[in-house]
Amino acid sequence: MSSPISFNKADSSATLTNRVALKTFIEKRVKKEGLTIKSLSYIFCTDKYLLKINKDFLSHDYYTDIISFDLSEISGQLVGEVYISVDRVKDNAKTHHTSIKEELHRVIFHGALHFCGYKDKKPSDSKKMRQMEDLWLSAYMNL
Repeated sequence: MSSPISFNKADSSATLTNRVALKTFIEKRVKKEGLTIKSLSYIFCTDKYLLKINKDFLSHDYYTDIISFDLSEISGQLVGEVYISVDRVKDNAKTHHTSIKEELHRVIFHGALHFCGYKDKKPSDSKKMRQMEDLWLSAYMNL
């Protein structure tokens, strides 16, 4: 049975090992949050590519590591796209003194958590989002 989750590249690629295990993990975690994934696409790109999306769709003129689009039409059935700047992930890994692999997984989980209703605009929301990212990271790394 094929997964409703896909990993794609726009103009950059990310090295992901154990893709099947990662997809299964995300599906199970999202299901625990009350959603069924119908289609979830992760698209890996450069800063330049994501900056254009940020400007065109959100009217933001700055670099970001991730942008997620919820395309769901039926409540409880997730259809989404997550764009991830591999450039930002690499820079953030250096800044946060962590591995690129860990930071990449954090951002992948961050995108899924947004669809589950977690936000990150206010400090209290960011704190909860970070706690959930840490929880998912820890659970995934201990598989």
